[in-house]
Amino acid sequence: MVSEPENPPVRQLDARSLRGLAHPLRMQLLDALRFGGPATASQLAQKLGESSGATSYHLRQLAEYGFVEDAPERGKGRERWWKATHQGIRFDDSLLTDTDPVVRGAADLYLHEVATAQTRALSTWLGNRASWPEEWTRSWDMSSSTLSLTPELTQELVEKMHALVESYRERAAADDSGVEQVRIQTHAFPIRAD
Repeated sequence: MVSEPENPPVRQLDARSLRGLAHPLRMQLLDALRFGGPATASQLAQKLGESSGATSYHLRQLAEYGFVEDAPERGKGRERWWKATHQGIRFDDSLLTDTDPVVRGAADLYLHEVATAQTRALSTWLGNRASWPEEWTRSWDMSSSTLSLTPELTQELVEKMHALVESYRERAAADDSGVEQVRIQTHAFPIRAD
């Protein structure tokens, strides 16, 4: 039997952990730690425009559900630093049909918050793209394709897109000049041709 790493790169959401995460500020805090690295509650409060009391409370809730943990190597004295425990989250569609209406509501909230965060990230890029060097303003994408597919072909396409994205994860070394975090967002959903 192969043992799982202590902190696998992707965390599978279940009904319990979903309840701990499905809150707009908690999702923002987790994203800030995942993409920006370890931080204190005060730093996160300033970044997100919240009170440090609110960020402290929600960080403790995220810790209770295993999404974040202390980063003691960063702290000095009473200063408490936090870090994300996973690089990503995998959503299980069965949460949308759970027998518990609280779980179904949390699943719906979670998905809508993810969609809002993705839209906000794209809008931020569009608003700030002029501040980036020319090589970055030539290498971004916002495209849309409509295909006629079965559910099975759609699932195959999604899996292949994820595999392709994953194959680029370690391509650029952290010390390469010009390396930046690049957000890849994919969406695949059926539409009615009315």
